[in-house]
Amino acid sequence: MKNGQVRNIKKDVLSDHWYTLQKISFEYEREDGTWEKQVREVYDRGNGAAILLYNKSKGTVILTKQFRMPTYLNGNPTGMMIEVCAGVLDGDHPEDCIRKEVEEETGYRVDEVQKVFESYMSPGSVSEILHFFIGQYNEQMKIGEGGGAAHETENIEILEYVFEDALSMIDQGAIKDAKTIMLLQYAKVNQLF
Repeated sequence: MKNGQVRNIKKDVLSDHWYTLQKISFEYEREDGTWEKQVREVYDRGNGAAILLYNKSKGTVILTKQFRMPTYLNGNPTGMMIEVCAGVLDGDHPEDCIRKEVEEETGYRVDEVQKVFESYMSPGSVSEILHFFIGQYNEQMKIGEGGGAAHETENIEILEYVFEDALSMIDQGAIKDAKTIMLLQYAKVNQLF
């Protein structure tokens, strides 16, 4: 299959209140060589990073819980989501970003993190690439309360689960966040515990 070429890209900003929503008009070359006009909306919220914090000796993981309005609007009755620690890069290197997010959200200071993969999370409409990390934690690394940066109004609850219990929460529907499911599955497949 031939890779299509793209030409005549036109961008119109529809919104730039929180992040940027653009209407993109372009021509795409089909496999038969003809060109067709297409229009898409692309939401650019920047790239991000996510991490599974795990304690191998205790057999536990640190997750967070916070309110997510889009899930509330789409049928989540409380809007609360259980997730791995994550954040937008905001110009930082992914490793620096995730260390900062871990400290802000969980109160742990982790020095060593390992990037395990990256993924487009919703490539049909969102431009974000998410960088996925794992990192070990222990009680000596706890330096603060966590809960998120006050100016970001995150109101994050910090949760510690036995790894197997966290995995079973996927089957029970208690964990529905894609990045969290992906990292928990990564931990299982790669036998981190």
